[in-house]
Amino acid sequence: MSGDERTGPSTAQADALERLLTDRWSCRSFLPETVPHQRIERLLDIARRSPSWCNTQPWTTYVTSGNATNEFRTAVLAEAARGNPAPDIEFPPCYTGTSRQRRKAVARQLYDSLGIAEGDRTASNAQTAKNFEFFGAPHVAIVTSRAELGTYGVLDCGIYVNSFLLAAHSLGLGAISQAALAIVSPAVRTFFDIDSHEIVVCGISFGWPDLDHPANRFRTTRAGLEETVVWRT
Repeated sequence: MSGDERTGPSTAQADALERLLTDRWSCRSFLPETVPHQRIERLLDIARRSPSWCNTQPWTTYVTSGNATNEFRTAVLAEAARGNPAPDIEFPPCYTGTSRQRRKAVARQLYDSLGIAEGDRTASNAQTAKNFEFFGAPHVAIVTSRAELGTYGVLDCGIYVNSFLLAAHSLGLGAISQAALAIVSPAVRTFFDIDSHEIVVCGISFGWPDLDHPANRFRTTRAGLEETVVWRT
């Protein structure tokens, strides 16, 4: 490879990856039609190529379809109604600084798209509760990590989740990763018969996106390099 090739314009592969990352969005309303099994297998086959520390590949993915999705939704809603959150991974105790600002900004984008006024807790709570309905998705994936791998196993699962989301988008599907489903881990564990050697990391609802729904019409932004990169030369 020549010096010009190494330092020249971005390659076609880099452009394709950038388009996927830029165009992907979190889907919050789905059409009821199920996705053909072959397409789901293709999605999972792409996602499993994710890198991991020492190639441990700590993720296990539990996937629902058809009646199983409806049964799982019923179980999750019942657990959520009990109001006793029990995530396997401790949630952030608070958000501060830019994290708080970004979190509030995306919430405002969502609520504005749905016509929810600022301060309307009833409407905003109702929208949050849709997490436990999987936003109407016909499929849900639960991602777990091996407990003995600790934080780094969870980190590897985060890479896998990103690959899953990008693969779904590349196949014309909508998807959204949901920490909310980890809150109801007792119901998740019971439904899928998950033992104590696995940590429930998150869920991913996916299917055909309802592109006409207002919750799917806004797009988030990303901080620039000047905000997120520290150079030393």
